[in-house]
Amino acid sequence: MLGNIVNGEMRANKFGRIIETEWLKTPQIRKNVELDEYVVMPNHFHAILFIIRRGVLQYAPTNKFRSPSQTIGSIVRGFKSAVTKRTNKLRNTPGIPVWQRNYYERVVRNENELNRIREYIQNNPLKWELDRENPKSENFNLDHDLYWREIYER
Repeated sequence: MLGNIVNGEMRANKFGRIIETEWLKTPQIRKNVELDEYVVMPNHFHAILFIIRRGVLQYAPTNKFRSPSQTIGSIVRGFKSAVTKRTNKLRNTPGIPVWQRNYYERVVRNENELNRIREYIQNNPLKWELDRENPKSENFNLDHDLYWREIYER
């Protein structure tokens, strides 16, 4: 667990704080990235990011410097890797997986869709009590697939 929801607000524990810290470092590492809404949940993470520049990657002539890739996959891999290393160091569990194997991504097509996704992220802690992934939930009636479809079909 990455923390608890208290009165509809996420209270991150030390592992949740690692996620938040590493996420907020992303634009410092990759100058082509801007962060938007995000939330660390007890067992997952939601975020919106913008890639603000495109173009040809240029590498320095020395092998001591390697420019980070500008793809979503590279950004997520770097983020997950940094979180995993710090988490495993804290737990003294080197090499143990921390994340699920993949992630969900979506290209946001317009301002209306962006605002609905922001609303979803902001309201996610309020829905935790109903989430089927919440081990303390007695309701188990929040279907994320249906909820996401409703966001994109509004």
